[in-house]
Amino acid sequence: MSPVESSPRVIVYALGGTIAMSNSSGGGVVPALSAHDLLAAVPGLADTDITVEVEDFRRVPGASLTIADIIALASAIGDRLTAVDGIVVVQGTDTIEETAYLLDLLHPGPQPVVVTGAMRNPTLAGADGPANILAAIQTAASAKSRNQGALVVFNDEIHAARRVRKTHTSSCGTFQSSNGGPLGYLVEGQPRLLNQLTHRTVIPHKITADIRVALLPITLGDDDIVVRSVADHVDGLVIAGFGAGHVPTGLVPALETICARIPVVLASRTGGGAVLSTTYGFSGSERDLLSRGLISAGYLDPIKARILLLTLLAAHCDRPTIAAAFGAAGGDTDATTWPWPTDRNGAL
Repeated sequence: MSPVESSPRVIVYALGGTIAMSNSSGGGVVPALSAHDLLAAVPGLADTDITVEVEDFRRVPGASLTIADIIALASAIGDRLTAVDGIVVVQGTDTIEETAYLLDLLHPGPQPVVVTGAMRNPTLAGADGPANILAAIQTAASAKSRNQGALVVFNDEIHAARRVRKTHTSSCGTFQSSNGGPLGYLVEGQPRLLNQLTHRTVIPHKITADIRVALLPITLGDDDIVVRSVADHVDGLVIAGFGAGHVPTGLVPALETICARIPVVLASRTGGGAVLSTTYGFSGSERDLLSRGLISAGYLDPIKARILLLTLLAAHCDRPTIAAAFGAAGGDTDATTWPWPTDRNGAL
């Protein structure tokens, strides 16, 4: 569907989270507000020319969302694409960096899927939910946001789902993109993109939620006990290594054995920068680990690497396809090496 400039249409899916919480009788806040309640509290929305539909899709804390929930949401979004110009997902912030990237991998259309939430619940002074919802709807309705996949809009900043991370437990500026910065900002109610993504990474397969991928951060003095124990119960493993992609030398034999059986991805626990490939040569270095069969996450942080590996395994991809996908998604190889090339409009 081509965007209708005179009256763009946006559908808002509400999943719960802090943004939808109110006081409970037992103390603390819990998800209680409906999608209609959320939109009714947004000043200025009625003054826009945007037609907004709402759907209560889930009403749970962000921490309780599941892979199956997001697969179902991606399917629901796909069913509505021909009728809308953009999609907004409102949810808890605990898992936004994961749900947004999973939606990005599963969403082939040019319409933006904009994910937002709130850090300050509606019972607090200065609650940020209404402003974030308005900014997300304005971004989703704009033709400037097309062909960018899933976005996270928060605190008047527009971030690419593949880059953004939650970096603070309570700050309204918690969402940051250490690799590349935000794509743009909301200025006077209009999205202004200062840079744009040049390619999409979409997996054009139906996936299931019965895959287990573990994420293990490496810490000082680690031995192989935990790694070996976990590897027996998962379909894939992401290692969040030190610095540029390093582990203690005592872990190397176990990782080599494990990656002969299941895919093992090497990421950096630092949260910024890429896993290196040729700089260090000691046992347990990135060069050593990659030579033993581990797959580099490149610029993808460990949390994003887990989502990508899980999705690839759920799509029944073989090891060469997984390696090619990580090369393209992580920036180690040219974007054209993504196993399912898409044009800039997201067409497969």
